[in-house]
Amino acid sequence: MNDGRSPENQDSRSWFDRLAGVISGEAGNKSELIDELRDAKHRGLFNQETLAILEGALSVSDMQVREVMIPRQQMVAIRAGERPDEFLPRVIESAHSRFPVLGDQPNEVLGILLAKDLLPFLISQDLERFEIKEVARPVRRVPESKRLDQLLKEFRDNRAHMAVVIDEYGEVAGLVTIEDVLEQIVGEIEDEHDHDEDLSIRHQSNGSSLVKAITEIEDFNAEFNTQFSDTEFDTIGGLVTHAFGHLPSRGEKTTLGGLDFVVLNADNRRIRLLEVRRHGSSDQ
Repeated sequence: MNDGRSPENQDSRSWFDRLAGVISGEAGNKSELIDELRDAKHRGLFNQETLAILEGALSVSDMQVREVMIPRQQMVAIRAGERPDEFLPRVIESAHSRFPVLGDQPNEVLGILLAKDLLPFLISQDLERFEIKEVARPVRRVPESKRLDQLLKEFRDNRAHMAVVIDEYGEVAGLVTIEDVLEQIVGEIEDEHDHDEDLSIRHQSNGSSLVKAITEIEDFNAEFNTQFSDTEFDTIGGLVTHAFGHLPSRGEKTTLGGLDFVVLNADNRRIRLLEVRRHGSSDQ
């Protein structure tokens, strides 16, 4: 008996039935759910971008804060005892919107300074009246072992955008923002590390350089006087990923051709931004 449904509709209906079974626990594990989602993409129920977002959303429940945080050595922070004329150049150069405020002790974080809280003092040209401890916002602290899905809920419930990451010994390990979590789901979001669309390499005053991973190796060689081959890889991101032997997380480092590479921005699909400096040169 014909039930009035076309074969195509019946096929889609059977896929949704299978997906419902996976979600309800009949499939037994997440990998089967991902297989069903990929099958749906092949059937044309949604596109590759949607599949990537769905896989990213599933991945955050398996990821921990330590995998996406900005390591302590890469933090742009402000010391509580600094005057505006001392830290303003860092604020302007980094273009970040939030900065952890550090106390006298190595692991003392007093709060978060929002760049916008500087504006009234700048407009009135009354920076002498500025006291960082009076304007610093409360800081959230999270363990580096916290799952990303839990952190995202915490950010949402508390309307927070940044947290300081603490390791198992109670020491500051780095910081994490809501963008770091969301980028694992939706891919790259324009953020503080991003720079001009047409500028793939930007040299900084501390001797390091910010390099987009999509920079072609030929252009990279010309800028850094290196001799990397572009036979196997077209971009510097591909070359660096190959050197790691795995898809690296933010903060991981490697050395190639006399240069140190630090991953500044990466998601669960690829490297996006690198910090590059001559091997052996020290941070300033």
